[in-house]
Formats: sequence, C-alpha cells, structure tokens
Amino acid sequence: MSDKINILLVEDEADLSLIIRNTLTGQGFDVRTARDGEEGLRMFYAQKPDVLVADVMMPKMDGFTMVCQIRQTDILTPVLFLTARSAIDDVVEGFEIGANDYLKKPFGMKELIVRIRALAGRRPVQKPSEAVSYNIGNYTFNPETMRLDFAGTSQELSPREARILELLCTSKGETLYMKPLLLELWGDDDFFNSRSLQVFISKLRRRLESDPRIRIVNVRGEGYKLLVNE
Repeated sequence: MSDKINILLVEDEADLSLIIRNTLTGQGFDVRTARDGEEGLRMFYAQKPDVLVADVMMPKMDGFTMVCQIRQTDILTPVLFLTARSAIDDVVEGFEIGANDYLKKPFGMKELIVRIRALAGRRPVQKPSEAVSYNIGNYTFNPETMRLDFAGTSQELSPREARILELLCTSKGETLYMKPLLLELWGDDDFFNSRSLQVFISKLRRRLESDPRIRIVNVRGEGYKLLVNE
C-alpha cells in the first residue's frame, strides 16, 4: 500500500499546472490534474484524493462552485484554494464554503508544499457514525439502519435510497446538486444514471407521501430540494 500523498490539482493555466505537478511529483507526491471545475468534480470522485488543490477562477465551473458541490457529500477532504483574488470577501467566501487554506498567486513552491503536507497531516479520520436520526415531518429516518418510521409502521430503504435521503436531510431546504450525487453513487453523471436517480427520487416521494407537508422538488437543471411545510 502506497504511503504517497495523493493530490488532485485543478488549475486551468497549463504552464502553472505543469510546474506545480512536476515540483510536487519530484517531492514524492502522487499528482493528478484537471483543467476546469467540471473535470475536477468528476476526477475528485474517481480519485478520492488526500488533498484537493484548486484555482478559483476557471472555465465551465469555478473553484468555489466545485467545492460547494463537493462539500455536500464530502466534508473531510482538505481543500487549498489558489487564487489571484485577494479581496477579503473572496477569502471569507472560500472558507465559508469549506476551504481549509488559501494561497495567493504568485506563491513560492516551498510554501505550497508545506501547506499541502500540513493539510494532509491533519486530515480527520472518519469515525464510526454515531446513531443519528432525522425528523422529516411526522417521519423518523435512521440512515444507519436505513429505516423510515411513520405512525408505528417501518419501511426498510435500499442503500441508495437511504444515502439519497440522508443527503437531502443534511441539505434540507437547500439544493442538493445532481452532479456530485451521481458521481458519488454511480461514478458517472451520464443520462442513464440521471434517469436512475429520477426513479429513486420517485420512490422516496412515494415513501414519504403519508405526510402531505413533505415535498422533494426538482430544481430545474441543478438537482433536488427537500421541503417540509411546518
């Protein structure tokens, strides 16, 4: 088993990406690269890196949007942003969406290496999940046992149903983005997997239909949202 630190570098400047990759590889890191946020999002779920290093301003999907979507399903992987932007609001936004560190361009390679090693060294270990249940209207959902209880009755969910419902619960009232969900559950965000996700959403709607206050709504082109009218 390799003890190398696995890095995913998402940077659209080809020359800078090559310099960083060669430098980090020469220091014993295992480095994969992506050229934009969309490619970075796909590679994140395929590679499961130890540290994510990402530019902020990128084509197709910017770094903030990419990390915001990743944080819906992964809160542990350390993220280091590289940016030419220095406004305090940008720095605050980066930390609010889940960044662990920030490095302003231009930067020295030694400083980058030190920061990556520090992030990799304090990466939290996934602890066994404590018994957590969610109240969804008059339902109670336990993601560990995958059971959905209502008025003395109990339904057993499939693993994928349970994971989707858990993520809807953790982002209750906010959009659960489709792309990271597809990449986590199926490893691919193609059309056929999107249709499969729609089937699972329909199943969950039927399972929750005994409480009319509960809705799982489509957010067109983006994902789904769990709403409960109190």
